[in-house]
Amino acid sequence: MEPTLARGLVWLRRDLRAHDHAALRLALSQCAQVHCVFVFDPHILDALPRRDRRVAFLQATVAELDATLRSLAGQAEAGLIVLHAVPEDAIPALAQRLGVQAVYASHDDEPYALARDAQVRTHLAAQGVALHTVKDHVVFERSEVLTQAGRPFSVFTPYKNAWLRQLTPTQLAEQPVAPLAHRLAPRPADLHAPVPTLSALGFEPVELPLAAGTSGARALLDDFLARMDHYHERRDFPSVKGPSYLSVHLRFGTLSVRELAGAAHARAQAGQAGAVAWLNELIWRDFYAQILHHWPHVVERSFKPAYDAIAWEQGPEAEALFAAWCEGRTGYPLVDAAMAQLNQTGYMHNRLRMVVASFLVKDLGIDWRWGERYFAETLNDFDLASNNGGWQWASSSGCDAQPYFRIFNPVSQSEKFDADGKFIRRYLPQLARLPAKALHAPWDARPLELADAGVVLGRDYPLPIVRHDAAREKTLARYAVVKATANG
Repeated sequence: MEPTLARGLVWLRRDLRAHDHAALRLALSQCAQVHCVFVFDPHILDALPRRDRRVAFLQATVAELDATLRSLAGQAEAGLIVLHAVPEDAIPALAQRLGVQAVYASHDDEPYALARDAQVRTHLAAQGVALHTVKDHVVFERSEVLTQAGRPFSVFTPYKNAWLRQLTPTQLAEQPVAPLAHRLAPRPADLHAPVPTLSALGFEPVELPLAAGTSGARALLDDFLARMDHYHERRDFPSVKGPSYLSVHLRFGTLSVRELAGAAHARAQAGQAGAVAWLNELIWRDFYAQILHHWPHVVERSFKPAYDAIAWEQGPEAEALFAAWCEGRTGYPLVDAAMAQLNQTGYMHNRLRMVVASFLVKDLGIDWRWGERYFAETLNDFDLASNNGGWQWASSSGCDAQPYFRIFNPVSQSEKFDADGKFIRRYLPQLARLPAKALHAPWDARPLELADAGVVLGRDYPLPIVRHDAAREKTLARYAVVKATANG
């Protein structure tokens, strides 16, 4: 494969790996010499708290990627150019400095990324440099899966069926890098600086509860492959090792989604129910990504316009309820344990994401956007399309969402999915001595049970901030405006 260009630059963003990489493969196939760059973007970093697990994960991942690229190239002078700068200025300047004819990157359909890339493309064009972007973050994107009428899907099941019908080995084929890695170019001496430390980026050290980089992702994948066949049986129980725990690695692209979907699809074709269920989750991810592409208004408003007429709770009382939810002080143990898991680790089990979202919106009457924003600030695996899709699903305002009258009961969810209270006891140790029967609704526990457990409600653990039955009636009344708008 003879190159047609002298030099190219690969701009890595949420595709932080050096294997099965569409943009890197394209650059290496077209260019005799290829440089790679990652930019720590102050537009993003400056909005984050100074102790942020995602930045720590990102810094460690970038450092590992730099070492991997040098190893692939077989020379220490190769590797990753790492900048801490505004990308709209830094990428065109670097392209000019290196004398490249083209810049390569993976698609990113988030609103900020689209605006950023448009500016970079314009600046590069003024220099006579092309910007080539390719699909890499999902299996199918944008308008690749459409209805027979040529429209985007807004209901998941027909989308999934069409996704599966369209899937061929081509979509899952590896984009190999190693055979052309000899074209990775040495960095100029003035761009040979090591990856900035957290301190140099303006961040404080933070304990990272998960292994970063492709090495961390690979270890998790190997572990999950050994238990994928049981995923459908274990996925809903937060005290059980059921999920893949790969969501943060999908978010930052330390593994290829093609590889993951290929592994799941092969087992699904062989009739493994666990693989079918996990592949379903990867398809949901694609589904929400194409929703964001076709209906970008979901970032600010409800997918279904009628739901923007809902009058959410406002004012000091609503803010106090929201703070209690954020801090795990609602008086509902499963909700509070889930929020403690999020606040302590940056991770929350998927079943619990649904439970706490339903509680915020339909028990407390708080605007779903408040919860979406809090998740965006705290989740290690925050992804705009999936986070928005999940919150709009829980609030019934999104595409193919649960009906508005479906309201999770936090007690019955607790009894069903954490029956012995193992998860609750882990994150709410003050309740650890309560018997399982009393753990899910401590306010109904017998005084002797509370006394034996050393629990005084209102002192050691809060009383419920709302009563679920009353909140449910209030929610049904609140959502009546949706029916009225639809009928009007």
